[in-house]
Amino acid sequence: MERQQAAILIASIILVVIIIFLIALFTIFQKRKNSLLLQQREAEKKFETAIAETQIEIREETLRNISWELHDNIGQLLTLAKIQVNIAQDDPDKLGEVTETISKSLTELRSLSKLINPDIIKSLTLTEAITLEIERFNRMQFIAATITSNEEMEDLDDKAEIIIFRILQEFFTNTIKHSKASTLDVTVHYDTDKLIIKAQDDGVGFDHTDRTMHSGIGLSNMQNRGKLINAEVQLLSEKGKGTAITLIYPYKKENSIVLEDKID
Repeated sequence: MERQQAAILIASIILVVIIIFLIALFTIFQKRKNSLLLQQREAEKKFETAIAETQIEIREETLRNISWELHDNIGQLLTLAKIQVNIAQDDPDKLGEVTETISKSLTELRSLSKLINPDIIKSLTLTEAITLEIERFNRMQFIAATITSNEEMEDLDDKAEIIIFRILQEFFTNTIKHSKASTLDVTVHYDTDKLIIKAQDDGVGFDHTDRTMHSGIGLSNMQNRGKLINAEVQLLSEKGKGTAITLIYPYKKENSIVLEDKID
């Protein structure tokens, strides 16, 4: 009888311990789950904030470009047209030159109007948006720029396009402002499982092992942007031989957009 009572007591204690253990395990699981959900929401919030900041930066850069083009290109054409009109008043044969200059001004305005759309990436494919930048460089005679691309094999996520465009825009800006380059060549290649974009200038270049230079041209910023969409960003440069950037974006569905690092 005593043995039965002892066995029942021991079994009861073991059952209570098991129940307590299960309750503790369930509590820990719930806390972990809630913590992961909270981290996921925070990551999503940070990602959306990063996208919004990137869109603002693109719009600011676009407005600066529009300002430069209005002043340096279209403004000069209209000034020339005004001079030609004054000359044509005394020499009607010069009216043809006036018409030609005004027609060129209208063409430039039409090209410029494409940039005015604040959601340029949403209304164009990534390749078309990059091509607009290349055309602007040539139109403004900033640099002799070219772009080659194969046919797009897969539609990219809108947010990924925004990030990729901004990374390239930063590289282009560095090329125009600091590289002293005369040529810029861009290749956009859509592979079966990834997008590969390469841009190369023939500027003065720099020692790519110099971390201070990386900071000065914003390489870490470009790489952190790339991490937002699981894209790899590589920058290579050599003094006297120019600078090149390679961006590799795997667009398979399993490679979902994540936020690993906050943009600097």
